[in-house]
Amino acid sequence: MLSCNTLKFYPHWLVIVSSILLVLGSILLVLGAIPPAWSTTSTQEKLEPLQWQSFDAASFQKAKQQDKYILLDLVAVWCHWCHVMEEETYLNPDVQRLVNKHFIPVQADHDRRPDLAERYREWGWPATIILTPDGREIVKRAGYINPQDMVRLLQAIVDDPSPEAATLSLPENLSTTARASPALLSILKKYHLQAYDQEKGGLKLDQKFLDADSVEWDLRLAKQGDITAKKRAQQTLKAAATLVDPAFGGAYQYSTHGDWQHPHFEKIMLTQHKYLRVYSQACQQLQNNEYCIVAKQVADYLVSFLRSPKTGAFYASQDADLKQGEKGHRYFALNRKQRLASGLPRIDKHHYAAHNGRAIEGLTAFYQASGKKPYLDLAVQATTWIVENRRYYGGGFRHDQVDDSGPYLADTLYMGRAFLKLYEVTKKAHYLAQAAQAARFIDHHFKSTQGGLLSAVDNGTPAQPLPQLDQNIDAARFLLHLYQYSKKAEHRALAEHTMKLLATREIATSRLTEAGILLVMNEYEP
Repeated sequence: MLSCNTLKFYPHWLVIVSSILLVLGSILLVLGAIPPAWSTTSTQEKLEPLQWQSFDAASFQKAKQQDKYILLDLVAVWCHWCHVMEEETYLNPDVQRLVNKHFIPVQADHDRRPDLAERYREWGWPATIILTPDGREIVKRAGYINPQDMVRLLQAIVDDPSPEAATLSLPENLSTTARASPALLSILKKYHLQAYDQEKGGLKLDQKFLDADSVEWDLRLAKQGDITAKKRAQQTLKAAATLVDPAFGGAYQYSTHGDWQHPHFEKIMLTQHKYLRVYSQACQQLQNNEYCIVAKQVADYLVSFLRSPKTGAFYASQDADLKQGEKGHRYFALNRKQRLASGLPRIDKHHYAAHNGRAIEGLTAFYQASGKKPYLDLAVQATTWIVENRRYYGGGFRHDQVDDSGPYLADTLYMGRAFLKLYEVTKKAHYLAQAAQAARFIDHHFKSTQGGLLSAVDNGTPAQPLPQLDQNIDAARFLLHLYQYSKKAEHRALAEHTMKLLATREIATSRLTEAGILLVMNEYEP
């Protein structure tokens, strides 16, 4: 831009033209401040930032008193699109105006609230859930919503709050028996084969990830002589290994574009656990050290990046972005030295019991496959800290140092599985006793009336906890394995109670495939 002092050195006509351009530029600057056509917010309107509330009884009571809806923003600290939506959508004045006028904004952390994470996993992340004050779900949306679309969505709900779909609930009647019928087992086996991507491995989905139960089911069939199942397992294991970070180790959560070459870079404990468990098993069963190498890359990542040097316990996750909201493709293309010089994506340093249970079980499985005792020692150290710092009365576990709600099934379940795995490899009786105590706590606090286990105790809100499929599969297998060692009828009975949920056709066939139920039923001996 020209200054007043420089204009005198130009011809007269150019001075006039320049002056006109300056005026036009000022007009354009003013026009640029006018909101876009879709905006309804006055430039004079003063809006307060969104005041996020907790997912608790008080928020629902406030919604009822003020005749508003609940807007639940379920996020994860490692999630790229959650960061983008936080900056772009929820800082937008038109979105804020609608939210403040008609909604109680509620935000919950996926890792901090395992009950909500499991409840709304199919709609994440971020997950946007709109509820009435009495807990009925109006709208559920998955992923990033831009400001314009959010304005339209919120206004549409205000204009017509009719629910798009039924609120999540259990079928009216669950199975009265633990064992799935032959017809249901046949359907599940058919689903397993139909869901397999014969070209690329894994499941026929736009997102590629390691479905651990599907691979484990194929490994079980392979052990029985099924050559085709063995090839499926090998193809998926080879493909899924491409999601292991070559610089830091650890497994990325999934890949987009229907292939294995477009990873999302977050590293969450659930994914590390799946890789450790399945690749360790494949290494042992197929006698292929390449699978143990993959498992070691994941184990070393946990030790180097997700382990607290002070406590010996494990952190929850690592972010997908070096700078939140900016995609990390350039960063993750760097080698280890270059990345370390640039900095590290944020690590969530919470010591959650459920996450540590998964880490302990995974590291113990790797020790079992490799014989590398330092990994077992690290698992034991983490176990000691969690027992001393997260133990509940009666053998259960808190999630964090202080919980927003709970107790949650996930914490006691995955610590119970960790104890049982430690017992399998060490034969130390106190681990079996601790696994049995965990089972007793589960029995006393999480049993649903007809069958299955609830994700949490009553949280005081109208959106009551429900049994979640993945947790009930993992719980049934834990209890069946525990019964093999303890021979206690109470463990078998709780397993059978849990399996009534899994043997219900509407539940078992609610997904593309569910090999986990096939594993449970295969391990059940009436």
